[in-house]
Amino acid sequence: MAEKYIMIHDIMSEHKDRMLNLKKYYPFFVLCDTTFSQYKEGKYMDLDMGYITMATLRFFINENNFHESEITYEQYEGFLLELLRREFRLEEEPKEEKELAGYIFDKIKNDGRAFTFSYFDPEERKKKTARVKLIDSRIADGVVLYHVTTDGIEFYLDTKEIKEESNISVQQLLLEKMIQSENFAGGIEVVKRINNEVGKLALQKKEVLDLLSYDVFSGAKASEEYMETVAKWFDDEAKLFEKNRALIDKAFAKANAENALILSEIHKLDTELKKTIIKHGELIKETIELQNIADEMIARAKLRKLRPVFNFRDVLKKMMENDRPEQLGMLISPLLMPKLDKSFSVESIDRMLESRVDNQDYGEKVEKKQVDTDYVFEDEIEEARITGNFGRLFEELLEQLWKHGRTTLSELMAIYEIKFGKEIYKNGDIYSFLVHLAQKDKYEIKKMQQKQDTFLEGLVMDALSMEKKDRYGDMVFSVSFEPGHILRFGEGKEEAFTITDMHFEA
Repeated sequence: MAEKYIMIHDIMSEHKDRMLNLKKYYPFFVLCDTTFSQYKEGKYMDLDMGYITMATLRFFINENNFHESEITYEQYEGFLLELLRREFRLEEEPKEEKELAGYIFDKIKNDGRAFTFSYFDPEERKKKTARVKLIDSRIADGVVLYHVTTDGIEFYLDTKEIKEESNISVQQLLLEKMIQSENFAGGIEVVKRINNEVGKLALQKKEVLDLLSYDVFSGAKASEEYMETVAKWFDDEAKLFEKNRALIDKAFAKANAENALILSEIHKLDTELKKTIIKHGELIKETIELQNIADEMIARAKLRKLRPVFNFRDVLKKMMENDRPEQLGMLISPLLMPKLDKSFSVESIDRMLESRVDNQDYGEKVEKKQVDTDYVFEDEIEEARITGNFGRLFEELLEQLWKHGRTTLSELMAIYEIKFGKEIYKNGDIYSFLVHLAQKDKYEIKKMQQKQDTFLEGLVMDALSMEKKDRYGDMVFSVSFEPGHILRFGEGKEEAFTITDMHFEA
């Protein structure tokens, strides 16, 4: 009996809240059901009013929140006609198109009236009417301006949340409207949803780190996408938080001290918003940490790619080009070693049969091996050599630009020869350095100190001392080529290196 009483009480007490929650869906189905059935004898029945409604809400959310501007009818008409021509291949006379756009907009805003949704309230034993608008308007300086309502935003978010980097910003817009309408209880739920979005981004950061641990290059792509997602709303979030905090302060000042319930809800909302601000600060810290870890792991992976490997396909191609099939012997001779016959002594079988069997279980002894932390790998030796050489070559280039403002590759090579000797032409690092240098047409030393875009920038920033970085910190120089001028290096038979002349200008 008690259970039945509880069930009936739940049905009656919850019905009103359920109906008010359903009301924001009501306009969508009304619009889908009747919009084009009677207009011009069903001429435009092929148009999908559901799609048009959703696109309209997304357009208003984008303009109202992301661009912080209300919409005139002319702006909406331009958006709608572009949509109809693109998605539904609408081809009508301009006058006919404008008439159709006006008809659709009147339907969406219900001619300026609210959509009415009737329901029965079992607690008060009478029918009630709930009202809901998707688009509302106001007049400013003689111009009618339109904006999306709280119900419109909630409906759009409930159907499917918009793109990830916009979620938190749209929730902030919804929170602003909740506070302005003094719906503080609803505002608390919105802030909790914002906290969930921030939590999702924090979990996504851990997934990116896991991906980096076993697939650096896929992880690098995921890291870039994550940083791009977070960066799109970081700048705007601070402004939105401050705006909503100011609205809460006004609500505190406006609230009647005797209305304890309202003050309690405002206090809870303020507490939740403070938690959100703290979580945002932690997320910013974690994002910077992720960027540093990703840069370090990607740099190490790039250096490991320099390790020499044997490519059978390239070797076969060279043999065919040189017409030297006998060189295949070097590849297959290890596979043609003589087969060694192996035997098993009969006496070993006797010893196996006579041996005692120990049926006891023993644990596996695990020995902790000492790792030689001073061991230097070959690729680390190569990395140190390349870093040192690239650093000295780049530093000399900066020094010449610092003194003269411009130089050419021919002048630079002459300076290298004076400083490092003619052996510089036999060192492959000089040519590798020039190839890497030619990847960009402009270098800014200050930006390079903050983030390195190329393999060369990462190495030279490691090689340059703090004194040199301070000295050349404001330098910006460009790289260009002179295709008609070919430089040749080396003497006699060693004259095998030709390079297009380059111009460097600060």
